Order: sequence, then C-alpha cells, then structure tokens
Amino acid sequence: MATEKAERLLNLLIMLLVQRHYVPKDRIRSILYPGSSDEAFEKMFERDKDDLRSIGVPIEVGQMDSYFDDEPGYRVRADELQLPRIELAADEAAVIGLATRVWGHARLAEATTEAVRKLTAFGLPVDVSALDIVEPRLVAEEPSFDVFWEASQERTPVEFDYLRSGQAEPATRHLQPWGVVRYSGRWYAVGFDTDRGEERVFRLSRVQGQARRTGHPGSYDVPADVDIRDVTRRLAPAPVAEPVTVLARAGTGHALRRSADAVETGVAGPDDTTTWDRLTLERGGVALADELLSYGADVYVESPAALREAMVSRLAAVLEGATS
Repeated sequence: MATEKAERLLNLLIMLLVQRHYVPKDRIRSILYPGSSDEAFEKMFERDKDDLRSIGVPIEVGQMDSYFDDEPGYRVRADELQLPRIELAADEAAVIGLATRVWGHARLAEATTEAVRKLTAFGLPVDVSALDIVEPRLVAEEPSFDVFWEASQERTPVEFDYLRSGQAEPATRHLQPWGVVRYSGRWYAVGFDTDRGEERVFRLSRVQGQARRTGHPGSYDVPADVDIRDVTRRLAPAPVAEPVTVLARAGTGHALRRSADAVETGVAGPDDTTTWDRLTLERGGVALADELLSYGADVYVESPAALREAMVSRLAAVLEGATS
C-alpha cells in the first residue's frame, strides 16, 4: 500500500513537472487514477496534492484557455522547484553530512523508474533530465519517522512510548496514524488516539525508543474530510512568532526565499567574495537551525541570537565528534 501511493505521488509530480502547459484534471484522472469513482478520485487527488505541497512542491492551478472559463489545470514549474548546482569543499561537505541526516527510501527510487515507464507508455513527453530534482528525500532525524510514515500510508495502528513535556516517565500510546506533518520546524504524527478516543498529534522527537506497528494494513480508515495540516495547527504548540533575519549569498537559499516575508538585496555580508541578500522570515525559532545548517556557508543568521547560538552549538558538536 505504501509503495503504491509513493508511486502514484511520483507519477503525479512527474506528469506536472515535465509538461510546459497546465495538465487538465480529466487527463490526470484517466492516466493516474483509472477505474476510480468520482468520489474516490476527488478524495485521492486532493490528498495527493496536499502531500506534495506539504514537502514543498509548488503546484500551480490555472485555466487551460485564458479566454474561456473551462476546467482548471495543474502544473509544477521546474524553475520554482529545482535548486542550483551546489559545490562544497571536502571539509564543508563533511560538516553538512554530519550535521544533517537525510531519510531516503529505496522503494521510492524503484517507484520513480516505474512512474517514468508508465507515463512514457501513455505517450506523454517525458524529459528525463527534469527528474534530477525529484529525488525523494526528506530531512528527518527522528528514528521513528519511517514507522509512522509507512504506517500512515498502510493504515496500520502504531504503539509507542511517549514522553510529554514535564513528565518524568514515558507513557505507552496507541495511534491510528493519518499522516506525518512538518510544522514549525518539527515532525508530528497526526491521527486518532485510541486510548483517548480523539484526534491527537505527537511530536516525533518525544517518542522514546522505536515505534511499533501493532495491527494489519488497512485496519482503519482516515476520515474523508480530515485535513492533517489543519489538525496539526490546532493541536500542536503555536510556532514561535519571533522573526528571523538571515543573510544569504546571491543566487542561493531558494527555498528560504520562497517563504521569506521580505528580501533586501545587495547588503553587506560576513565576507566580500559574493554579494548578499537579507531575508526576513516570520517562521523560525531554534527549530529552524537544522534547516539553515543544510545551506552551509551560504547563509548567516543575524537574529535572533538564540538561533545563531543553536547553530554554533550544533556545528561545534559535529566538529568535536569528527575529531574525537
């Protein structure tokens, strides 16, 4: 079940990415969701779009013909999704490799190959070179991430030990996962808590030990009208409102720039080897440190001081571990 959905998501991403014009909804349905009822198609299509958008894929919606109010179409602009070529010195690459842990799923790579084969068979013009930016990777340091992610795709209940803030000992919890969401710099499992009999969110970094699947795939259904991002916003702690000011080298930090509230170009930076831009982000706090570390020497945190100190502390720990 998890592999089937992963393949469908990649099919959808590839279809919207490799074509220059908006893809009509009925064409998407006929190729990627054949045989599905109207209700089943609408439900799966909306969830698939939400899943792609939750990991940063900018899906655009537009009219097929500007002169007529026809069925909307969908596309993903490669220039909005791809990142420029990144070149790191050996020591920089080592620091970044130690500072971040990348979750890569081998089965998703297999699904990519199958997706290309299917789309080509349908006669779609697939530019394989565009797939270099579709490598399925998610930054996820929590050991339990894989379990919750796969269980949410398979609809399998999960049991885990969870340590809430202020508690001395963890408690065993039981969840029917609906999905995994990145919110305010942290990963949360969202679902139905069978112990409490209500929807709940659990921060994955508070899961103690390894989570355990305790049932059979397909043993529950996700409510048709549920929006897991909305559930997370309602139930998870509110994000830190303190704005973050970051300097980024010109031509770098594209993902940061897309989410920035303001960008000031041509400012003085920590070195004069390139020009710099100042980015202001309303999201942030210490949780943003891990994301900023992935940009290496191309970003510099001006404020807040707590975020800068968190990054320095992480890098110092990495260097200490590398030399010990």
